[in-house]
Amino acid sequence: MTLGNVLTKNSIINRKGELMMNLYGENLLRSDLQKRVGDMSQIAGLRHSNRTDGTEKGVSSIDFYTGTGFTFTVLPDRGLDISTASYRGVPLCWRSSTGDVAPTFYEPSGNGWLRSFYGGLLTTCGMTNVGPANQDEGELLGLHGRVSNIPATNVWADTRWEGDRYSIWVQGKVRETSVFGTNLERTRRITTELGSNSVKIEDIIENIGWQQSPLMILFHINVGWPILGANSELIAPSERVSPRDEQSANELHNQFSQPQPDYQEQVFLHDMLADGSNHVHVALANRDFNSGEGLGLYVRYHKTQFPRFVQWKMLGESVYCVGLEPANCGLGGRATERANDSIEYLEPGGRRHYEVEIGVLTNNTHIDEISDSLNM
Repeated sequence: MTLGNVLTKNSIINRKGELMMNLYGENLLRSDLQKRVGDMSQIAGLRHSNRTDGTEKGVSSIDFYTGTGFTFTVLPDRGLDISTASYRGVPLCWRSSTGDVAPTFYEPSGNGWLRSFYGGLLTTCGMTNVGPANQDEGELLGLHGRVSNIPATNVWADTRWEGDRYSIWVQGKVRETSVFGTNLERTRRITTELGSNSVKIEDIIENIGWQQSPLMILFHINVGWPILGANSELIAPSERVSPRDEQSANELHNQFSQPQPDYQEQVFLHDMLADGSNHVHVALANRDFNSGEGLGLYVRYHKTQFPRFVQWKMLGESVYCVGLEPANCGLGGRATERANDSIEYLEPGGRRHYEVEIGVLTNNTHIDEISDSLNM
């Protein structure tokens, strides 16, 4: 079974071969929907807004809603990352104390990245450093790079019918560049559709400069309470799991607890088995949620694009999160990766393509389906 068989969209095909959406207890054709509303924004779409207060002042945001209760917010001014996400009012991701800090407050040196790390459904790390602050070939690099704190340009958000499907998307470009240095441009497109409980992130990164550039990318996907709990399950096709350090070796990667005082983060590196299409499916699930109804979040990615996978286990008070993190690099920082001869380089004129899907497992039936598909 592939993840496409796990029910993440509320749609069926009728006997005539027509697509029907199951919305609010009714199976409806496109024509049925359009007869019932004056505009599709009554059911699904997107809304633009701007923050006006505190360190979030000036941040633009785009709220997506699909008609199923699945909603999420994209921040063009924060590299088109995804801050909040929920399903029928239930939060899906962990949120930090910083809020959606405007890029004008970004502190690039040392660990200053942590002052604007809001957590959220997706914070992208990179494009030229992932891991701790370090110095590489004379260049000072801050924790986890700049890309999440660079405002996007050429932002286009819209909706349209594509046959019987109602597509909802935003796309834009983020450029990480300096005089005499790197010149990388990332085009990101984020898509979902009417009736969907998932979102797809598609990135194309191009080297538009004249020298090869290190390319380090990690998708920091942050699952929080109430999916995260003492009895949560990590569902993953892990062939081998390695703790990052001695501290991480003191715990099991797949055992969780209630929030703990003075908890020290644990990090695990997974070697994942891919399916027949070379995709990897990982999920964090809580079968006890809502008196046994169950709720989970899954991540689907292509192993050739992201050969590595990092699990961040942080069970501290107020920092209560599990990170599910596809990556193309290690976590030692660029200087360490260079010393280990493990950096991926992007040649002048070259491009790389990355796709990740994040979705909701809405009940225990769906959790069982993805678990069974991985022979867990």
